[in-house]
Amino acid sequence: MLTLTVAAPSHSYPIFIGSGLLAGLAQHLAPYVGKKAAVITNDTVAPLYLQSVQTALDALNVEHFSVILPDGEAYKNIESLNHIYDELLRRHAERGTTVIALGGGVIGDTAGFAAATYQRGAPFVQIPTTLLSQVDSSVGGKTAVNHPLGKNMIGAFYQPQAVIADLAALSTLPPREFSAGMAEVIKYALLGDADFLDWLENNIAAVMAQESEALTQTVYRCCQMKAAIVAADETERGIRAHLNLGHTFGHAIEAEMGYGNWLHGEAVAAGMVLACRLSEQTGHLTPADTGRAAALIRRAGLPDAPPRFPFEKWLAHMRHDKKVSGGTMRFVGLERIGQANITTVEDTGILRRTLAPYL
Repeated sequence: MLTLTVAAPSHSYPIFIGSGLLAGLAQHLAPYVGKKAAVITNDTVAPLYLQSVQTALDALNVEHFSVILPDGEAYKNIESLNHIYDELLRRHAERGTTVIALGGGVIGDTAGFAAATYQRGAPFVQIPTTLLSQVDSSVGGKTAVNHPLGKNMIGAFYQPQAVIADLAALSTLPPREFSAGMAEVIKYALLGDADFLDWLENNIAAVMAQESEALTQTVYRCCQMKAAIVAADETERGIRAHLNLGHTFGHAIEAEMGYGNWLHGEAVAAGMVLACRLSEQTGHLTPADTGRAAALIRRAGLPDAPPRFPFEKWLAHMRHDKKVSGGTMRFVGLERIGQANITTVEDTGILRRTLAPYL
C-alpha cells in the first residue's frame, strides 16, 4: 500500500492506494468515521462492494445506513441530492454523521456536496471505485451536481477526511469506463509532466491490461500531482484551473449530447485534442504535438474527435462554463507538452478555426 498526504489549507488528509483495501477496510476507516455513518452508492456498485463497507462498519460498531442512487451522469442532479437529504433527515443523521461516498465520480461529487451542505458540513470519506475517481475526482474536495444549463454549476469546495482507493475494484469496471478514466491520466501528463507522458507512451499497454505495477504507478503519480496542486491552490484561483484541460470543450459535448451519452472521460479526451488545436492557433503547439496527444488518446480506447454540431451551440454551452470571467471565455491550453496555460478568447474566430473540421 502507498500513502500520500493532501496538505490542503483547510485540512490535511491521507490517500491510501493499494489492492485489496476493501477487504481490510475497517483498519483504514477507523480513524475517520464517527458513531454513525451514511453510505452513499449506486445500484451498480452496491452489489459489488457495499457489503464490504457494511462489514467494516459493523466491526467498528458504527451505526449505519445506505442510500442507493441510480447509476449514471444523468442522476448527478438536484433530485439525487434531495433524496440523500431526505434519507439523512429521516434517519436522524447529525452533524457528526460520516458520509461515505462509495463509487465513481458521480457518487463522490454528489455525496460530497451533500456532506458539505448537510447541517453546514458533515465529515465524509471517499472510497472511489473507478479509475477516473481514483486518479482525479475523489481528491481535492471539488463537490457538485449538474444543472440542465451547465455541468458542476452547483457545488462547493469541501475536502474529505480520507480517500481509500482499492485498485482491485478496477477489475470490475467495463472497458469503456476504464478508458474514460485514462482521459484524466493523460490529462495530468499533458498539463504538467512531460516525463510521465513519455512513460505512458511506453507503458500504455500494461496500464490498459491493469498490470499491477503499472496501474499502481499510474494512480500514484496522478494523485501526487493532484495533491501538490490542491495544496498550492485549494479553491482554484490560479494553478488548479490547469486541471480543467479539455474540460471546457468536453463539458460542451456532454451538455449537447445529453449527460451520460458521452462519458465524462470520453468528452474530456476529445476536448483535450481541441485544446491542443486551440494551442496551435495561439502558436504554442505544433500539429505534431497535437498528433502525439491524439495518438495516445486513441491507444487508450478514447475518441480523439468530438461529435459534429453547429458552432453556435458550442458557443452557447461554453459561455456557461465556470471559467468564464467578466463575460470573457477562458480555456486551459498548453504552453508546450507538459506545461499548461490559460488562453483568454475574445475573438470567437479562433474557436471557429479550432472547431472547423467538426462543424
